[in-house]
Amino acid sequence: MSAESSTQAGFESFLRACAAHRQAGDLQGALRAASSACHAAPARPEPHYAYGEIWLALGDFPRAEQAFAAAIKLAPGNPEPWVNYGIARYKQDALEDAKIAMRAALRCAPEHEVAAGNLAAFMRISGEGEQAEPLLRQALARRPDDFGARLNLAVELLEQDRCAEALALLDEAAPVQPDALRHWRLQRSLALLRLGQLQEAEAELAGLDDAPPEIRPLLLWRRLLLAMARGEQAKGRELAGEMAQACETMGPHSVPEHRLMAHYDLASFFAREGDSASAMAQWRAGHALLARMQNFARPAYLAFIDASIEAFSPARMATGARARNDDAAPVFIIGMPRSGTTLCEQILAAHGQVFGAGERAALSQVCHGLGGAPARIAALDGPALDAVAAPYLAALHDLAPAAARIVDKMPGNTLFLGLAALILPGAKFIHCVRDPRDIGFSIFTYRFYGAHPYAHDLADLGWTIAQQERLMAHWQAVLPGRILTVKLSDWVEDFASTLARVLAHLGLPPDEACARFHESTATVRTVSRHQVRQPINARGIGRWRAYKAELQPLIAELETAGLLAAWPEDPS
Repeated sequence: MSAESSTQAGFESFLRACAAHRQAGDLQGALRAASSACHAAPARPEPHYAYGEIWLALGDFPRAEQAFAAAIKLAPGNPEPWVNYGIARYKQDALEDAKIAMRAALRCAPEHEVAAGNLAAFMRISGEGEQAEPLLRQALARRPDDFGARLNLAVELLEQDRCAEALALLDEAAPVQPDALRHWRLQRSLALLRLGQLQEAEAELAGLDDAPPEIRPLLLWRRLLLAMARGEQAKGRELAGEMAQACETMGPHSVPEHRLMAHYDLASFFAREGDSASAMAQWRAGHALLARMQNFARPAYLAFIDASIEAFSPARMATGARARNDDAAPVFIIGMPRSGTTLCEQILAAHGQVFGAGERAALSQVCHGLGGAPARIAALDGPALDAVAAPYLAALHDLAPAAARIVDKMPGNTLFLGLAALILPGAKFIHCVRDPRDIGFSIFTYRFYGAHPYAHDLADLGWTIAQQERLMAHWQAVLPGRILTVKLSDWVEDFASTLARVLAHLGLPPDEACARFHESTATVRTVSRHQVRQPINARGIGRWRAYKAELQPLIAELETAGLLAAWPEDPS
C-alpha cells in the first residue's frame, strides 16, 4: 500500500470512529478520533470539519471556529465549513462575521437551504428584515419542505404583527424532526395567543413539556401570556419568576437571540406590572448581551461629529459649491430614534402628494461611497456633486414617480445633513425632538434590530443624545430656513397648527387625510408601529419619571451637557 493510500485509510478509519462515538453520545471519544484524523491527514479538509463539528456540539465555539477555518482554507469552495464557521461566530456574538460566512456559503451553493435560512435570520436581527423576507420566500419557493426557512419567515411575520399570515404559513406544513417541531409549536402557539385563540394555543403548548433548557424561557413566556390573557395575574407573576430563573440556565447551546428575547419579554412584563427595578434589571441584561455584539467608542463618534462641524462650516455652506438641481421632492425627517420620527412620517404619508419611503440607507451609502470623511465630501466641486445627486434622485423617484414629496425618515441621517444639503439643494428637513429623558428611556427599553451600539450603556446613551443635539445646533445655524423643528408634544397639544406648520414648510396644500394617519394599513417596520396605529395621545410623554432613580447615569450626562433646562421636570 502506498503512503498516500495508507494516510487515506488511516484518517478515514478515524472519521468512522468519530461518527460512531458521536452516534453513541460519546462526544469526548468523537473528539479524540477527530483529532487523530487531523494528525493523520492535516492537508485534508474532512478531518478539520469533523473536529469543528464536535467542538460545536461541545459548546466550545472558539475552537470550533478554528477547525472550520482550517477546513475552509483547504476547501474554500465547500459551503458546509462556511455555514458552521458562521454559526460558531454567531455564538460568539460576531453577527456581521456570521453574515459574511453565510454569504460565502451561498456563493459556493446558491440554493443552500441552511445558509439562506441563517442569513435571513441574521439579517432580521441586524435590522435588514425587509431584505430577509424575500430571501426566505425564495427559499420556500424552491423547497416547500425547508422548515428552517418556514420558521424564520414565521418569526419575521410575527415580529411585524402579521399573525394570521404567520399562522397560515405554519399550518401549511409541520416538521417531523423533534427539534424543528418544538420550534414550530413555539411560533404557532405565539401566533394563536396574539390572535386570541387561547384554547388552541394551550393545546399547542401542552406538547412542549419536554422543552430543553435552551428554549424553556420561550415556552414559559407563552404560558405567561396565556395566563395573563385569562386574567390569572398571580400565575403570570409566578411564571415570570420561573422564566427569570430559566434564563440563567439556558446553557451554552442556546441561541443568543433567544436569550435577548427572553430578557426583553420579561422586562415588558415587569414594566406593565409597575415593577421598575425588575424591569430595568432585565433591560440591562439584554443590553449587556447586545453590547458584546456592538462595540461603542466615544472618541470615534466624537471625531466624526467634530470633523463634520469643521468641514461644513458656515462659510462652506453659504458660498461653496453644490449640485445644480432644485428638486423639492426629497424630505428628510431626522432626530434621535423614539423622538417622533415615525409619527411625523405617517402623518405626512397620509397626504395625497406624499410618499413615505421609511428608513432608507441611501444617504449613508452615498457618504461611505465617497470615502466617509466629511472634509473630503465638503471639498467636492459642483460637477462632482451633480454626479452624486443624479443617481440618488433617480432611485428616489423610482420609489414613487407621481409623488411631489418623498420622505426618508432614517434617524441616522442627522450625521449626513451636510452631504444632503450639498447634493440636494431643494431638500427640506424636519427635526423631531422630545424630552431627552423620554428619548433615552424609550431607546433603552426597546429592542432595536440593527446597530445601536451607543444604546447599551445609559451614560453612553445620554452622552450620544447630547452630541446629536450639538450637531443639530450646527446644522440649524448653517442651513437657515431648511430645518423645521417639531416637538412630539406639539402634535399632542395642537395637532392642526403643527400640521399646518409642517405642510407650509414643505410647500404642500392641506389634506384632511393627514388627521386620519392612524387608519393606514401600510406596513411600518419600526418599533413605533403600534403607536402610529392609534390617534394622537400623550401616553409617551413623561414615562421616564417612574424610572428616575434607575436612569441617573443618563440624566447626569444630559445635565452636564445643559440639555435639561429646556425640559422642566414638572412641566406644570
